[in-house]
Amino acid sequence: MISQNIALYNYTNGVVMIGVFALVCVVLVILLISFMNGGKKK
Repeated sequence: MISQNIALYNYTNGVVMIGVFALVCVVLVILLISFMNGGKKK
């Protein structure tokens, strides 16, 4: 009974957390690619 009250078993909360994590990962990858392409060329 106690496992139903743990936040990890709340599927809507889990989907939101996974979505936020995926969005942050995508933004970091885009920033990394933009920094690599925007470097000074010699």
